[in-house]
Amino acid sequence: MNMKKIWIYLRVFRVNQWIKNFVLFTAIIFSGKLFDIELFGRSFYAFLVFCFLSSTSYVLNDIIDYPFDKKHPVKKNRPIAAGEITVAQATFIVFILSIVSLIAALLFSYSLFFLSLVFLVLHFFYSLYLKKKPVFDVFAISFSFMIRTFAGEVATGFHIPIWLLLTIFFGSLFMASVKRHAELTLRGSDTRESLFRYKEHFLDFLTYTFATSTIIAYSTYTYYMEKPPETTQSSFSRTFHQIFPGFEGRRWLMITIPLVVYGIARYAQLLYERAEGERPEKIITTDIPLITTLFLWGVTTIALIYIF
Repeated sequence: MNMKKIWIYLRVFRVNQWIKNFVLFTAIIFSGKLFDIELFGRSFYAFLVFCFLSSTSYVLNDIIDYPFDKKHPVKKNRPIAAGEITVAQATFIVFILSIVSLIAALLFSYSLFFLSLVFLVLHFFYSLYLKKKPVFDVFAISFSFMIRTFAGEVATGFHIPIWLLLTIFFGSLFMASVKRHAELTLRGSDTRESLFRYKEHFLDFLTYTFATSTIIAYSTYTYYMEKPPETTQSSFSRTFHQIFPGFEGRRWLMITIPLVVYGIARYAQLLYERAEGERPEKIITTDIPLITTLFLWGVTTIALIYIF
């Protein structure tokens, strides 16, 4: 297989969108077990399973969206819409990826297999029906993120606090609403059937509502969050707490709230000023201010959970 063919398959699998599956590591990160080799390996296995499941849903979606993608100035370059892969070949890919993903999940555990099956059914139903229904389409996207999150719980055995789950739920709703808004304002309703029933002011309302809900949920989580008791204290941590004995009792994770607020604001700014919300994976991986914010949030969170 030559490099051109490999590149075509990587594009049809949408490998660049596998970044969404990193939400699966939420359980291991916030339980204080990120550096546990065994648990990290289990999480990474589940991550790979959901990468293949995601690619399955993307290929299926491209098959069904074929007539609309041909009208889209960007999506018309996707392998199926561009004729680089036939519909028959893409259908075979969906079949093989589905079987491989489900078998891999079953070899891990029955629980992961069940979540994988629910994920596939949701995305098949989404591609065939739900994406045509306003509001239902964005909720389906959010539920897919929640399933990924629960897969992380299944992989590690650690539960995620309810307010953190709500943060993921509302955050994914926010990103899905932003995506729909960008599609409507940039391309009109010809490129997606559900956009016929969306109005710009309604999508604005959804975006504001879910952005606010995300901030409230995350702020509440940081207020009630307690450092995982399983986290191993380093010699630095013990020395630090001897010097500052009252440090651990304070809710220091709340200092990350401004970073989350700015991240949401920056994402919205890119939508309204540059009209780039149609491809969230591109925004997250190319915008320097947003990347910097995510990096600072990650470093600060890891430091507060694992070091201090």
